[in-house]
Amino acid sequence: MFNLDTALGIHPQAALLRAHRAELIAGNLANADTPNYQARDFNFNAALELASGGNDMDLQTTGTQMGRLALGDAGLGGVELEYRSPTQASLDQNTVDVQGERSRFVDNAMRYEAGLRFIDGTLGGLLSAIRGD
Repeated sequence: MFNLDTALGIHPQAALLRAHRAELIAGNLANADTPNYQARDFNFNAALELASGGNDMDLQTTGTQMGRLALGDAGLGGVELEYRSPTQASLDQNTVDVQGERSRFVDNAMRYEAGLRFIDGTLGGLLSAIRGD
């Protein structure tokens, strides 16, 4: 029997993680001038590894604990949001590096687009095979 999850692999989970990361980075950029704002991000590779392990990940932010924000149910060993360390100290204690965040946003967006193109191509190939084209 055909399994769509097997055909698409990790790409749907990666797309969800990339979308969530885009929201975080956009939030960082939106708060670049907010005093005491702490830039946040997560380790994408660790999150993808967790997602590929077959765990369901709820990508909602669920609270704070010791400088980290948990993604999903902590009982599942969910990936944690981490505060970004500033490369240069700011007088207002804001840790957003606008140029770095822009760079990360563009990189994430390109990878997100590539993942969606892969999913689209795979589904297109499967549809063509089903139709017998």
